[in-house]
Amino acid sequence: MRDVVLTCARWCDRITTLVCAAALALLVGTVLAVVLLRFGFDMGFIKLQNLAGYAFAVLLILSLPYCLARGGHVRVDVLSEQLPPAYLRRADLVALVCFLMPVFGLMIWAFLPDLRYSWAIREGAIETGGLGGVYLVKSTVALSGALMIVQGIAAVLRPDPAGAADPS
Repeated sequence: MRDVVLTCARWCDRITTLVCAAALALLVGTVLAVVLLRFGFDMGFIKLQNLAGYAFAVLLILSLPYCLARGGHVRVDVLSEQLPPAYLRRADLVALVCFLMPVFGLMIWAFLPDLRYSWAIREGAIETGGLGGVYLVKSTVALSGALMIVQGIAAVLRPDPAGAADPS
């Protein structure tokens, strides 16, 4: 069971990394295009601006599981530098099981009615002439929550105390 979850987490991590890299490349490209078109040629495209916003939203929401998989979470505890690694590992386990998994499970559960409605009406852009597909961007919220839960389970089952996944 442990190997299955860790393999699943590695695959989720690879997919998250790939999607984040694509979203970052898309964000940089679209913002550069918007700036060049606006200031170089005095032209603007609402759909291109919406695409930049969508890429930013996807990058931001999928950065959460990406960060957790690499052990890059922020510690608020000022005493953690002086505490033994065994205590930190136990504290991480409690935080993962008691807070991370229930909170992201609740986030998915609470968001599903809105997501279903968004898919049912094929929610589009707010602006006239904007880029459609807002329902696809909203789907990444539920996807990110599911990836956080998978990465949390993998972090609990992972034998290394640092909690960081193998970046390969």
